[in-house]
Amino acid sequence: MSIVLGILTFALIVLSLFLVLIVLAQKAKSDGGVGAAMGGGMTEAAFGADTSNVLSKATIYAAIAFFVIAFSLYLGRIYERKHATAAANNALPTIAVPAAPAPAPAPVSAPISAPVPTAAAKTPAPEAAKKP
Repeated sequence: MSIVLGILTFALIVLSLFLVLIVLAQKAKSDGGVGAAMGGGMTEAAFGADTSNVLSKATIYAAIAFFVIAFSLYLGRIYERKHATAAANNALPTIAVPAAPAPAPAPVSAPISAPVPTAAAKTPAPEAAKKP
């Protein structure tokens, strides 16, 4: 869609320049002004004696084309904006996930010491030794 809008925008710019030049080339009704200075006699030589009708019709057609292209560009931009927001609404939401906290270090404490065996605990009981 954006390619079509770009082509229509270019056509609108070219058409607007053409429209400005065609209006400036026309002879004023009072036969003075910019139309006479820009070649009022030259247009009669190029297009014939009935130049005013040719330039007037070209101006009318160019103005109609200008407004049609401008309106279509307007509708195209609205269409593009409507579908851009619809596509943004249909996209999956992104959820920011916080970083996992670093594990807390284990508390440092004195090692639990097992009771130290004594010499009396290592010697077998005398009754157990006497049994056959």
